[in-house]
Amino acid sequence: MKKDFNYTATVIWTGNNGKGTLNYNSYERSYTMNINNKPPILGSSDAAFKGDGTKHNPEELLITAIASCHMLWYLHLCSEENVIITAYQDGVSGVMKIDANGKGSFSKVILNPTVTVLEASMKEKAIALHQKANEYCFIANSVNFTIEHNPICIDKS
Repeated sequence: MKKDFNYTATVIWTGNNGKGTLNYNSYERSYTMNINNKPPILGSSDAAFKGDGTKHNPEELLITAIASCHMLWYLHLCSEENVIITAYQDGVSGVMKIDANGKGSFSKVILNPTVTVLEASMKEKAIALHQKANEYCFIANSVNFTIEHNPICIDKS
């Protein structure tokens, strides 16, 4: 199936304190992400970069986008392969490095999914399907850094 999908959203800066970007300290890093027919997401830069630590930041959204895309593909593949998953949780983390000029990029994201399978006989295939999910994940295929996987599989019995 060859097809294009288009996605749209609106990002609105809400951090003008009356002086705009007069200087580095004169504005907030707050913004709102609006996507049609969905609740708004309040964002800011990371607190380390003068942001509001109570709001979502782009770096967190990136790693959770990777983790959720992986999970959705993984569950899809498990359903096709008769691997019955009864629980899934991922403690995802990422490493961003900033160079001497202030430019930053992610060097890696680490997925740590813990899945529960219905039967012990499904564990081996359940672990193996993480690699296939990575190969199909749209977000993983769109980034230029390493995505590591440290899956744990437990059986319900």
